[in-house]
Amino acid sequence: MKFLAIDVGNTRLKWALFENPRVDAPMLAQGAEFLENIDKLAEGAWATLPAPERMMGCAVAGDAVRRRVEEQMEIWDVSAQWVVPSAAEAGITNGYDHPARLGADRWVAMIGAWRRTLAKGPARPLVVVMVGTAVTVDAIDASGRFLGGLILPGHGIMLRALESGTAGLRVPTGDVREFPTNTSDALTSGGTYAIAGAIERMVQHVRRHCAAEPKCVMAGGAGWKMAPSMAVQFELVDNLIFDGLLEMAARRFAG
Repeated sequence: MKFLAIDVGNTRLKWALFENPRVDAPMLAQGAEFLENIDKLAEGAWATLPAPERMMGCAVAGDAVRRRVEEQMEIWDVSAQWVVPSAAEAGITNGYDHPARLGADRWVAMIGAWRRTLAKGPARPLVVVMVGTAVTVDAIDASGRFLGGLILPGHGIMLRALESGTAGLRVPTGDVREFPTNTSDALTSGGTYAIAGAIERMVQHVRRHCAAEPKCVMAGGAGWKMAPSMAVQFELVDNLIFDGLLEMAARRFAG
């Protein structure tokens, strides 16, 4: 039962085809497309794939983008199943005020991080970070309850906001420095340390609330940029969304 996992973010669509919907399933193929190129998938990257029998995806880009993805999937006889956050699933309890309004990518990433943690040892508090167009920093206690989280702009949004709101500020991306001495480095360092500070503050909150040291799991296309600037230990994960989708699919499609 080949399984197609799809992660539609604010900028790109990432996909992976697995041998079956299991957490340890071999990956057969994967790829990514910018959202403006979604309409080329059926005649391009997906044209030669073995037909999936199951599909599950999470999307933050809206109904119109989901419909475009479904149109590309018409080359196969498979129905689209998009994740909608619920009150509880796969060991995670949703503590959001309105559970269904939580971003699907955040929900799936938390489920993926929870599964990875339990596979390596006992349950413990988690801080789950997604670094992309936007940055999310979510907290989970040792019982699997989602406590709440932060949303802040990613690097690109911060720089564009400064460029649009500050006269004459048009400079190339710089390097992260402890004491920046030019505007490019000052902008890059400021954005990086703002994100790092939010993550470190959430780690402090969870440590105090749970009376235990949380594990920090980081993912997202820009996660590698944060690695050298982090003051807390963390695990950098490439495919956290796919981990979560596989865990959910294994439970939903069992039998």
